[in-house]
Amino acid sequence: MNTQDFTTTLITNHSPEDVFNAITNVRGWWSEEIKGNTAKLNDEFNYHYEDVHRCKIKLTEVIPNQKIVWLIEENYFKFTADEKEWTGTKPTFEITENDGQTALRFTHIGLVPDYECFEICRDSWTNYIQNSLKKLITTGKGQPNGKDKPQTENEKRLSEK
Repeated sequence: MNTQDFTTTLITNHSPEDVFNAITNVRGWWSEEIKGNTAKLNDEFNYHYEDVHRCKIKLTEVIPNQKIVWLIEENYFKFTADEKEWTGTKPTFEITENDGQTALRFTHIGLVPDYECFEICRDSWTNYIQNSLKKLITTGKGQPNGKDKPQTENEKRLSEK
């Protein structure tokens, strides 16, 4: 793993199973605009946020309560010169338990500072992992984006263009 890949860690008192189940409920924390299945090996789903961002994702590794790896098979960004910038990258969720606490380490392998979208993507992932996914785990209700429901300042700004 490249140390420049974007990563963030979330610590919770909830079980690895609770964290795993929340991650696989992608509509509950990332976007209400998900089409397809999001929980099992080889599941594929499509994400889109307005005309700003679309991608097709395949689950390439699923170890219940331990690890999930997504492969971005196709990507479109409205706001970058290379519209396919994420294609081939791998958002990865690693779950570990230690002394009654569960750590979720999210790493978007391939999302590096050289990417034009890096700052926007870093800020968005930080919000969706540290805020929305955390709320889904701890309260049962996350803050996903959806039709006319931007959740980050960047989404609001990009939606207006």
